[in-house]
Parts: sequence; structure tokens; C-alpha cells
Amino acid sequence: MAEEVPAELVRSLEGTAREVRKEVIRMTFAAQSGHPGGSLSVADILTTLVFHELRIDPARVDWPDRDRLVLSKGHASPAMYATLALRGFLPREELSTFRQLGSRLQGHVDRTKLPCIEASTGCLGQGIGMAVGMALDARLRKASYRTYAVIGDGECQAGPTWEALMAGGHYRLSNLVVILDRNGLETDGSTEAIMGIEPIVEKFRAFRYHTIDIDGHSIPALLDAFAEARRTTDGPTAIVARTVKGKGVSFMEGKHQYHGKAPNSAEAEQALAELSRGEGAPS
Repeated sequence: MAEEVPAELVRSLEGTAREVRKEVIRMTFAAQSGHPGGSLSVADILTTLVFHELRIDPARVDWPDRDRLVLSKGHASPAMYATLALRGFLPREELSTFRQLGSRLQGHVDRTKLPCIEASTGCLGQGIGMAVGMALDARLRKASYRTYAVIGDGECQAGPTWEALMAGGHYRLSNLVVILDRNGLETDGSTEAIMGIEPIVEKFRAFRYHTIDIDGHSIPALLDAFAEARRTTDGPTAIVARTVKGKGVSFMEGKHQYHGKAPNSAEAEQALAELSRGEGAPS
């Protein structure tokens, strides 16, 4: 049964997600490098996690009982850095150093550079394996923290992803939540044309995951899904979040070309204007 979601909370999270998207555009434009498409698609997911779902504290980055968030699709680092900065884990002005020489904000998230990052990721399937290990560690030590792993479409074409998922299902890790940012696109085109991953919901279920299929840009749907995951006690949860690559920026939406292409000056100006108005093509 879905929990009642306060309208004020939804509006607040939606506003924060728009700010995250603006920072993604600013960061990738300033660096003339990075991955805007998948960062824009995952913004609502990360915002809901970092600002509502996760038990975390910017004043205690190393708090032993904090919930763990692993961005397995590590190339979406602009969205991760922006969300963490808005939550107070790093200075917002530091976002301007993204991908600069000597910056803590690497192109792929790096735990050795930034303590609030739980795992250095980027290689397909690397992060989800570490997330499963964290969840298993919590069970063995009888710790209370939960682990959330955000994975990408391309990762579901990689063998290590399914090896890790198989372990999570085998050990019935009810403290593990896997969120798939299902935007349907990767570097060279659609996932289904390159190496189809459907029927993805049935695959997660076959691996013993309680699986929830939602609109990944709906804050109420995300809140309900995370609440349902907390109520699930007989195994891990997988949330298939259907999203749009480049969400919020009309000329980027649904375009695989913006997987790893930074906006130019005119594009950045238009993107920021659209995001300020809350525009963009419909989902």
C-alpha cells in the first residue's frame, strides 16, 4: 500500500532536481567534457535518495551506520557531485572545478578524492559488485545501514553485473536496493539495437529481486518505491526507473549523441533557460 506523499515534499524535491540539472549543464559546459545525458536522466533518482531516502549526515561523512549510495554508473558523476553539493557534502563553488587538473571532482566518481563517495566506479559492473558486498557486510556485522546502487543500461549488458545481482538474490539481501536508470540509450544508440536487455523486469525477478517498474521522473513514484523497498524483508529490491536521456533539456532528450558530449555556449544558454522555466520535451 502506497504511503501518502506530502505535496510540499514533492515540490521541494522537484525544485532541487532542477537545480541539480542546471549544475550538470554548467559543469559539463565549463569542462567541455563529461556525460550530460545520463546525468540529467538520473537527477530525480539521486535527488530523492540524497535529500529524503538515505540516512546520511554531511557533518559525519564516516558515520558507521550511514546508508551507502553506490553510483555504479560512475560516468554520471556531474549529477552525483551536484546533488551532494546541494546537500552540503562539498562546497557548491567546487563544482566549477569538475574535470580540471588536480580537482577532487573526477570524470568518474573517485572515493580516494572525495570521502563522501562510497565507491570508485566507472567500469561496467564494478559498482554493483561492491554494493552487494556492502550489503552482505552489514548483515554479517548486524549493522543497520542499507545499501542503494544506481546502475545504467549499458551495465546490464555486462556479465559482472549479473554475477553480482545473482549473489544479492542468493543471499536474500533485503538491505539492498538496486535502481536501474532505464533511459534506453548508450554511447552509440539504443540498448535494444546494440545488445537488448529486455525483458529486464522479468530478469530481475528471475534473480530473486522484488521488482518495481516506475516512471523514474515521478517523485511520488520514487518515494513510493523506496518505501516499498523498506517494507520488503525477504530479499533485495530492484527498481526499474524508466527515464529519458537528457531529461529537462529539449534538444538533448532522447538523443544518444549527448551521452558524452558537452554543450557548447549556445546550447548551455538554451538548456539553462529551459530548466529555469521547467521546460523540455514531455516524457
